[in-house]
Amino acid sequence: MNLFQNPNWWDETYESSWERVKAAFKRDWDQTQHDLGRSSVPDTHQRLPHTLAQAIGEETIPPRGVPAYEDAEAAYRFGYGSRHYYGRKTDEWDDDIEEKLRKDWEDLTAHPDQSWERYRDAIRRGWMHRKR
Repeated sequence: MNLFQNPNWWDETYESSWERVKAAFKRDWDQTQHDLGRSSVPDTHQRLPHTLAQAIGEETIPPRGVPAYEDAEAAYRFGYGSRHYYGRKTDEWDDDIEEKLRKDWEDLTAHPDQSWERYRDAIRRGWMHRKR
């Protein structure tokens, strides 16, 4: 169940851009979980060049193993979109931008299962994903 809403600055530009990179994030998620020993899913051999090539459509995205990514998709999506929105003013993840994003996130997610603390790392990972 997705309890997440879009921030007021989110528009169709962010939506279509997110849809292009979403599947690559899924594969990257699977690889990270495997590398950290949190998943018994076979190694997807996903590395940064694969994620980037998949995100921009230069490489096909193979099937994935586990659905755990879906729990964090809203946070990745939020971080990715916020980078495009706030990135016009700053490119760095610092205390100021983190506080703005925390406020935006908390304004949208009153449900305790979607707390900033739980999703901060996924939001930051979405923010750090560079547009090619």
